[in-house]
Amino acid sequence: MAGNFEDIAKQFVDFYYNTFDTNRPALGALYRDQSMLTFEAGAVLGATGIVEKLTSLPFEKIKHQIATLDAQPSNEAGGILVLVTGALLIDEEQKPMNYTQSFQLVPEGGSYFVFNDVFRLVYGA
Repeated sequence: MAGNFEDIAKQFVDFYYNTFDTNRPALGALYRDQSMLTFEAGAVLGATGIVEKLTSLPFEKIKHQIATLDAQPSNEAGGILVLVTGALLIDEEQKPMNYTQSFQLVPEGGSYFVFNDVFRLVYGA
Protein backbone atom coordinates (compact mmCIF):
# COMPACT_ATOMS: atom_id res chain seq x y z
CA MET A 1 0.00 0.00 0.00
CA ALA A 2 1.01 3.59 -0.54
CA GLY A 3 1.76 4.42 3.11
CA ASN A 4 -1.08 6.39 4.61
CA PHE A 5 -2.73 7.13 1.26
CA GLU A 6 -5.82 8.79 2.79
CA ASP A 7 -3.74 11.38 4.67
CA ILE A 8 -1.63 12.04 1.57
CA ALA A 9 -4.78 12.47 -0.54
CA LYS A 10 -6.29 14.93 1.96
CA GLN A 11 -3.07 16.96 2.16
CA PHE A 12 -2.83 17.02 -1.63
CA VAL A 13 -6.45 18.10 -2.14
CA ASP A 14 -6.20 20.85 0.48
CA PHE A 15 -2.99 22.15 -1.13
CA TYR A 16 -4.32 21.84 -4.70
CA TYR A 17 -7.56 23.74 -4.12
CA ASN A 18 -5.96 26.41 -1.93
CA THR A 19 -3.39 27.00 -4.69
CA PHE A 20 -6.07 26.91 -7.42
CA ASP A 21 -8.15 29.47 -5.52
CA THR A 22 -5.26 31.85 -4.82
CA ASN A 23 -2.45 31.34 -7.38
CA ARG A 24 -3.37 29.14 -10.36
CA PRO A 25 -0.01 29.52 -12.19
CA ALA A 26 1.72 27.80 -9.23
CA LEU A 27 -0.19 24.58 -10.01
CA GLY A 28 2.37 23.88 -12.74
CA ALA A 29 4.71 22.39 -10.14
CA LEU A 30 2.21 19.57 -9.56
CA TYR A 31 2.21 18.37 -13.21
CA ARG A 32 4.81 16.87 -15.56
CA ASP A 33 5.21 16.69 -19.34
CA GLN A 34 3.38 13.32 -19.39
CA SER A 35 0.48 14.60 -17.22
CA MET A 36 -2.99 14.92 -18.75
CA LEU A 37 -5.94 17.10 -17.80
CA THR A 38 -9.44 16.46 -19.12
CA PHE A 39 -11.54 19.52 -18.34
CA GLU A 40 -15.19 19.29 -19.41
CA ALA A 41 -14.29 16.75 -22.15
CA GLY A 42 -11.33 18.76 -23.52
CA ALA A 43 -7.98 17.00 -23.03
CA VAL A 44 -4.65 18.79 -22.54
CA LEU A 45 -1.26 17.05 -22.33
CA GLY A 46 1.75 18.39 -20.42
CA ALA A 47 2.32 20.80 -17.56
CA THR A 48 2.63 23.90 -19.76
CA GLY A 49 -0.65 23.28 -21.59
CA ILE A 50 -2.45 22.39 -18.37
CA VAL A 51 -1.39 25.63 -16.67
CA GLU A 52 -2.39 27.59 -19.78
CA LYS A 53 -5.83 25.98 -19.63
CA LEU A 54 -6.31 26.55 -15.90
CA THR A 55 -5.12 30.17 -15.98
CA SER A 56 -7.33 30.99 -18.99
CA LEU A 57 -10.58 29.99 -17.27
CA PRO A 58 -13.00 32.94 -17.44
CA PHE A 59 -13.30 34.01 -13.82
CA GLU A 60 -11.37 36.16 -11.39
CA LYS A 61 -12.30 34.69 -8.01
CA ILE A 62 -13.09 31.09 -7.17
CA LYS A 63 -13.59 29.09 -3.99
CA HIS A 64 -13.73 25.30 -3.89
CA GLN A 65 -15.91 23.75 -1.20
CA ILE A 66 -15.10 20.05 -0.78
CA ALA A 67 -18.06 17.79 0.00
CA THR A 68 -16.45 14.34 -0.30
CA LEU A 69 -12.96 12.94 -0.78
CA ASP A 70 -12.27 9.28 -1.50
CA ALA A 71 -8.84 7.72 -2.05
CA GLN A 72 -7.42 4.32 -2.94
CA PRO A 73 -3.92 2.97 -3.53
CA SER A 74 -3.77 2.58 -7.30
CA ASN A 75 -0.74 0.54 -8.29
CA GLU A 76 2.34 -1.31 -7.06
CA ALA A 77 4.47 1.82 -7.54
CA GLY A 78 2.58 3.58 -4.73
CA GLY A 79 0.18 5.71 -6.76
CA ILE A 80 -3.01 7.11 -5.29
CA LEU A 81 -6.40 7.55 -6.98
CA VAL A 82 -8.37 10.49 -5.55
CA LEU A 83 -12.02 11.38 -6.21
CA VAL A 84 -13.45 14.70 -5.00
CA THR A 85 -16.96 16.12 -5.16
CA GLY A 86 -17.88 19.60 -4.13
CA ALA A 87 -19.17 23.01 -5.07
CA LEU A 88 -17.58 26.05 -6.72
CA LEU A 89 -18.32 29.64 -5.85
CA ILE A 90 -17.27 31.73 -8.85
CA ASP A 91 -16.74 35.50 -8.77
CA GLU A 92 -19.76 37.14 -7.12
CA GLU A 93 -22.18 34.32 -7.97
CA GLN A 94 -24.24 33.27 -4.94
CA LYS A 95 -25.39 29.92 -6.33
CA PRO A 96 -22.62 27.30 -6.20
CA MET A 97 -21.90 24.97 -9.13
CA ASN A 98 -21.38 21.27 -8.29
CA TYR A 99 -18.31 19.47 -9.61
CA THR A 100 -16.42 16.20 -9.49
CA GLN A 101 -12.68 15.82 -10.01
CA SER A 102 -10.38 12.82 -10.00
CA PHE A 103 -6.61 12.75 -9.67
CA GLN A 104 -4.12 9.97 -10.29
CA LEU A 105 -1.11 10.79 -8.11
CA VAL A 106 2.23 9.14 -8.90
CA PRO A 107 5.17 9.07 -6.47
CA GLU A 108 8.32 10.93 -7.43
CA GLY A 109 11.32 11.64 -5.20
CA GLY A 110 9.50 11.47 -1.88
CA SER A 111 6.51 13.45 -3.13
CA TYR A 112 3.75 13.02 -5.73
CA PHE A 113 2.80 14.57 -9.06
CA VAL A 114 -0.52 14.61 -10.90
CA PHE A 115 -0.41 12.09 -13.74
CA ASN A 116 -4.14 12.29 -14.56
CA ASP A 117 -6.65 15.01 -13.69
CA VAL A 118 -10.31 14.79 -14.80
CA PHE A 119 -12.71 17.64 -13.98
CA ARG A 120 -16.43 17.79 -14.73
CA LEU A 121 -19.23 20.12 -13.65
CA VAL A 122 -22.29 18.22 -12.43
CA TYR A 123 -25.59 19.69 -13.59
CA GLY A 124 -28.92 18.96 -11.91
CA ALA A 125 -31.29 16.49 -13.56
